[in-house]
Amino acid sequence: MAEYRLAASPETVRWGVISAAFAPVLTVASGERVHIGCVSGAREVMPPPESGFVVPAALAAIQAAVPRGPGHIVTGPVAVAGAEPGDMLEVRIEAVEFATDWGYCGFRPLMGTLPEDFPERVLSHIAIDRDRRVCRLPWGGELPLAPFFGVMAVAPPPAYGTVTTVEPREYAGNMDNRHLVAGSTLFLPVFAPGALFSVGDGHGVQGDGEVCINALECCLDGTFTLVLHKRAGLVYPRAETPTHYISMGFDRDLDQAMKKALREMIAFITAHSPLSRQQAYQLCSLAADFHVTQTVNGEQGVHGLLRKDFLDGFKTNRS
Repeated sequence: MAEYRLAASPETVRWGVISAAFAPVLTVASGERVHIGCVSGAREVMPPPESGFVVPAALAAIQAAVPRGPGHIVTGPVAVAGAEPGDMLEVRIEAVEFATDWGYCGFRPLMGTLPEDFPERVLSHIAIDRDRRVCRLPWGGELPLAPFFGVMAVAPPPAYGTVTTVEPREYAGNMDNRHLVAGSTLFLPVFAPGALFSVGDGHGVQGDGEVCINALECCLDGTFTLVLHKRAGLVYPRAETPTHYISMGFDRDLDQAMKKALREMIAFITAHSPLSRQQAYQLCSLAADFHVTQTVNGEQGVHGLLRKDFLDGFKTNRS
């Protein structure tokens, strides 16, 4: 299979928007691998010259030339030949690597989980030690790094028109799911010809909730294998890691997001085991962990985690 490299540049990114009407910047065949460069940040969050941190030339060029939308800088879209609405795109996240030695985290008025408590604007630039895989916090201490992309999406249904990258929905988007690191796999329903995969919003590390509105925002390079499954019947994003199955739910109401994530997990269990809906519901209560993914994107997120051996054991026992 061929491999491709897609660098972030004014010609290969969109700033803050995705659409089924956007022409692909690259087309690949199912099963082919793509190395995709991604950059993050507007001019006002760049580090000052005295910090010693270097702003990538590609990011500076994008800031100067690309119209700024209401969300994130995303690279793409990448089309997968033969993809049609009703298919499923399997996104194997092969590698995620840092492209800079710094990132930023902050908050601003009217945003975040506690805007009434934090009406001010605060921005911190944080050093990344790529060799040791830690970041050094400006107030002291270190955190281990676990990089992932906050935004991974196919094109939305064409009837939606152009949408922002801010809210996650059935086409995925700004999920901010910290479990989607290298070695995990994302499964997305296809709504438009070519699927039109876009990616961006690099995060060096993040806690569940992403409560202040930012993770460790940074520039990342990702390697993805894109596999097309015809007529798979998937209607909502799901994922898996080497150890867990993941369901997701997005809604403006956190309770409704929880219900969606739970219903998706029940549907997954019944589709992949001999268990009934009633048994799957009980298994979720006994063995699945549901976490608040993020509370800052308008559409809030919940994800469910079920250990693979819990479900695979039922497959073995009931076969």
